[in-house]
Amino acid sequence: MEISSISTTTIHYFCPSTESLLFKRVKLPSRDQHLVSISLNSRTEQRLLARPCSLAHKGNSVKVKCSQKREIPVLEASSMDEVFDILAERILPTSSVASNPNTKHIVGLAGPPGSGKSTLASEVTQRINKFWLQSACSSDPQVKPPDVAIVVPMDGFHLYRSQLDAMENPEEAHARRGAPWTFDPVLLLNCLKSLRKQGSVYAPSFAHGIGDPIEDDIFVSLQHKVVIVEGNYLLSDEGVWKEVSSIFDEKWKSP
Repeated sequence: MEISSISTTTIHYFCPSTESLLFKRVKLPSRDQHLVSISLNSRTEQRLLARPCSLAHKGNSVKVKCSQKREIPVLEASSMDEVFDILAERILPTSSVASNPNTKHIVGLAGPPGSGKSTLASEVTQRINKFWLQSACSSDPQVKPPDVAIVVPMDGFHLYRSQLDAMENPEEAHARRGAPWTFDPVLLLNCLKSLRKQGSVYAPSFAHGIGDPIEDDIFVSLQHKVVIVEGNYLLSDEGVWKEVSSIFDEKWKSP
């Protein structure tokens, strides 16, 4: 799919077509000037075809439409919050999907430090859970459903400081912590494979206060249908990282 040029005042969010792999770009307006490129594999294309998915910013409004040939209603948004809402609505699970214990939609969100990955993942996840709660409570106000979306940060797969100490050059290892070789991509890959196969998994978080991962701190349950994994190297095509990237149903990139 051909992507038109993007100015500093324009948001583009492109729909998939049946002929090609989806490639989308979102240019976030003034409050968060970073680009989010999103690509989907074929498993998600058909489900998303019916949803509006193009954004164009003009003045104080954000117009949302689809680049497909057929007519799509144009939606209006006036803030960054509404942009997050649109992204959340796109991957909000349906009731039938949520009731299927074998269903998981795993998103890989990659980009360099400071590019807004954590904010994007958190905001979209919170909105998915809010929308799901509102939808479920409308049918049974006495029952509060469990969350259906969760974030798993790649930071939890840092090597421990003790592992860096055991390297040939510990000083350099600590100084360069955050480079690809200071993570454990095999552990991440096995975690995602277990999640895909079993539907639930315990994942590590990262304690910045002590500078080490905390094992089994994040529980992704059967009820979580949308899992956003965010980190620097998730879409890398080097070594094990390439296998990690192949796990994702949908890929987002913020440069």
